[in-house]
Formats: sequence, C-alpha cells, structure tokens
Amino acid sequence: MKPALLNTPERTSHSPAPDRAVTVAALPNGPRIGPIALSRLAVWLLLAGLVAAPLAMVVSLALGDNHADLLLRDGIARATVNSLVTSGLSAAFSVVIALVLALALERTDLPGRRWIRLLSLSPMLMPPFVGAIAWSGLLGPGGSLNQLFGAPLWDIRGGDGVTFLLTVHSVPLAYLIIAGALHRVPAALEEAARISGAAPWQVFADVTFPLLRPAVLSAFTLNAVSALGDFGIPALLGLPERFYTLSTMVYRYIQSGTVEAPLQVSAQIGLLLMTLGIAGAIADYLATRRVGSELTGDGTGSILRLGTLRVPAAAVIAAAVLAVTILPLLGLALRALVPAPGIPLTPGTATLENFTTALASPNSQRGILNSLLLAAGAALATTVLGTVIGILTTRTRSRDNAGMLVATLLPQAIPGTIIAVGWLILGRYTGLYNTRELILLAYITAFTAIVVQAVRAPLAGTPTALEEAARISGATRGRALVDVAGRLAVPAALTGGLLVALTAVRELTLSALLLAPGAQTLGVVIFNLQQAGDYNSASALSLLVAVVGLTGLALVGTSRPLR
Repeated sequence: MKPALLNTPERTSHSPAPDRAVTVAALPNGPRIGPIALSRLAVWLLLAGLVAAPLAMVVSLALGDNHADLLLRDGIARATVNSLVTSGLSAAFSVVIALVLALALERTDLPGRRWIRLLSLSPMLMPPFVGAIAWSGLLGPGGSLNQLFGAPLWDIRGGDGVTFLLTVHSVPLAYLIIAGALHRVPAALEEAARISGAAPWQVFADVTFPLLRPAVLSAFTLNAVSALGDFGIPALLGLPERFYTLSTMVYRYIQSGTVEAPLQVSAQIGLLLMTLGIAGAIADYLATRRVGSELTGDGTGSILRLGTLRVPAAAVIAAAVLAVTILPLLGLALRALVPAPGIPLTPGTATLENFTTALASPNSQRGILNSLLLAAGAALATTVLGTVIGILTTRTRSRDNAGMLVATLLPQAIPGTIIAVGWLILGRYTGLYNTRELILLAYITAFTAIVVQAVRAPLAGTPTALEEAARISGATRGRALVDVAGRLAVPAALTGGLLVALTAVRELTLSALLLAPGAQTLGVVIFNLQQAGDYNSASALSLLVAVVGLTGLALVGTSRPLR
C-alpha cells in the first residue's frame, strides 16, 4: 500500500507545509507504523532469527536428555580445567606484557616507537590456527629450531604450547585496550605527584595503575573469553597430545560417528561454555562501568626520558617483538620452500612446488572461492544491518535501544563454538543443514557486532544539530536520519565491513564445525592439510595468508610519517 499522510489538508500560499515527520506506511486492517518503527521491528525480527534462535536451540537441546555420564567418562572435567587454566593464564600473561608495552611505547621516548607498535599488533593479522602451524614448524617434533640445536629445546604441543600461543595472539587486543585507557589518564594527576617528589615508579603505582585497573580487568576478561572459545590453537597443538579443551571436545563429538546424540552432547558442552562466556561479559561490564568518569585526559600524558637506557630498552623490546613476528614466518617458509618435511632449506632444495601444488588443488581453489564469497556476503549483510542498528541505538530514543544493543553484542561474549552448534541444530529444522548459506548466517551472527561498534563510536560523539536542521528544513525524521546520520556512518560502516571481510576470509572455528560437502573454506582446507600430515602444503597456504596480512600492516605503517 502506498504511503499516506495523517494530515492532508489542501495547501494554499498561506498554509504551512504539512508535517512530513508524520509520514507513515499504512498496514492493511491494522495500525499505522512509521518507517523508523518499521526499521526497528525488522531489526528485532532479524536479531530474533540470527541471535536468539540459535542460542535458544543450544539451551533447549542441552536441557533435554542427560548425558553427564558420557561426558564424565570422556573427560569433561579435565577439559574444563584445561580450558580455564589455558584461558586464564594466557589472559593474565597477555595483560602483563601489554601493560609493559603500553607504558614503554606510549609514555617513554623509546626510539622507533611507531614501528615497534605496529609490529606488536602483527599477531592480529595472522589467524591463530596459522600461528599454530607456524610455531609447530619451529618447535614441534622435527621443528627447525629443535633440529638446529641438535636436541629438542621444547615440544610446543600440549597445554604449555597452547597457553603460549594464546598469549601471543591475545597481546594485541590487551595492548589496544590498555593503551587507549593510558591516553585518557589525566596528566595533571601525574604531574602533581611528580611535583610532590614522587619517583616515576611511585607515580605509576599510586596514580596511573589505579586508574588503569578497570581497563586491565577488561582486557583480561575479554581475552579470557576469547581464549576459552578458541578452536584452532587447541586443536592443532593440543589434540596430538590428547590435550582436550571444551571447544575441541565439541568438535570431537560433532565429528564422531559413534555417539548416539552428538548435537545434544555438544549442546550441553556449549551451555557450559555459554555460561562461562556470559559470566566473563558481566565481569567486564562491572569492571568498566565507571571507567568513563575516571579517565578524562586528552592523550597528552607526560613522557618519561629514558636517558642512557633508551637504546638498550628499544633493542630488547624490538628483538622480542620481531621474534614473535619473524619467527612464525620463518617457520612457515622453512616448510613451504622444501619438497618434504625434514629436508633443510638450501639454495639447492628450495622450491615453489608446494605453492603450485596447493593453489592448483581443486579443494584449495574451492576453499579460496568459498571464503571470498562468504566474506563478501558477510561484509555486505553486516554492514547494512550493523549500520541500521548503530543509527537506531545512537540517534533515536527508545526504551528498547539498550536491549537491541545487548542482543547485537551478545555473540561477542559467547565462544564461536556455541554459535556454530546453535546453527547446526537450527539447520536441521530449516533445511539449511550442510549448506554454505548456514555458514554465512553464522558469520552474520558472530560479526555484526564489529560493524555496530565501528558505527556507534563516531555517531555517539556527533551532536544532533545537523539532523535538527534537516527537520526544520522540512525533512521527515526518517529522511533526516538517512541523509545526516546515514552519511556520517558510511566511512565507519565501510571500515567495519572491511574488518568483517578480513575476519571471515580467515575464519576457522565456525567453518570447521559447520563444514558442508563442497563448502569448505580456506581455513578448513589449511586445517585439513595439517591434520592429514601434508605440512608443506599447509605451510605454503598459511604463508600466503600471513604475508597478505603483514602487507596490509606495512601499508598502514608507511601511510604516516614515522615518529
């Protein structure tokens, strides 16, 4: 039905323009609903299908038959302890390392800070499962470093290796959170402490760190929840040593052909993971709810002069950061450029055959195509949905804004394993089971929050004067939102969509659990090659993925002058 106006008097030269803000769409035999209300209703229906439905499926199936005896026999208690220990320790270690890095790079005159900062963020651009393949090529059985010293230095497989690599990949997020908070520490408080005669370490202990404590706790909880649901690292480094976590147990049951009710058993593990994830999200909220009122600085904190320690400190930090960046690439190259495992890399043995074989494989080509298509589809869908949610929750006043935002961000607090199990169950009832579309829907569920957070930041800090001016000029409320808020949100939305595409194209957890015939992604192809013992081809594809990510990092680094 065409849009109608509630007030439609005949206009004259002296009569005011009709109030276009009351333009509505009339529904047959029902109430009239405005375009903003229609958008809000559509968003809620989508969130019900994308978030509530799969999570409700997990809960409802988990509360069915009791499989506690089976889970206890298979070691659920041990897997729970393993998950809590590896996630807790990796989160704690990553926070300590990130705190030291943030202080050194943001509050000292360390030379080359910009390049060190960029390199310290490099693990974000390498998928965790690729990092696991790279480090196993260095420190696994027959690893290059182990062979170089003639005796095994360390077998990275097992719980200690899982903790180490989770720490490496958790440091960048912790650094971004802590460095952001450090920029907002009021410089006046630190200066007052120094004027009073406090030494630098006393200023940090008595002034800076207490203000950073909420950010530190937030980084810890976010990294712990993320590590709790990680699949690639525990699968590649833990399974060879029968070191199970909750996420790898879910994979084990889904792939099992002997368990009577694999989805129900997986759902019960998923309910445990969901409970732990939501508990972490609540802890994060409680830790950060007052941080906004305490951190009011403008990013101009005082710089500590290192004096004679300036160069040695830079050398030590740069060496550690370069080791974490270069060694994985070296581990991949040492396997990707030789014809078979165990053959040393020399000018005579170097070959590109692994790259040619891997890229020419029909499975690899299908995986790359599927990853590109799914990443593009997820980026498009999340950009549109995330932009609408971002605008509605920042530029309109409604009692359900908080609920809409919580529903959108909830998947970030839940391990991807749970989202995958939920869509597996839902796929049985919707005819989407074993299809590529099921993976796409899971991507949209997991990644929409990325766009919403990107969009909300600029909109929340922009005054509404422009929209009010548009309304005064005769624009409807919906038109003002589209023309003003929509245009303001476009750059951030495109950035968020790009982040979704980069995340989705390298994703493994959802793809591995939702694997369908002919719908394998690039991550699954690499994972399967590694599991099958084709380490050289797996390293070749992994090296390509890593180089693409680090190339993007180099472009960012050269786009601004160095400090």
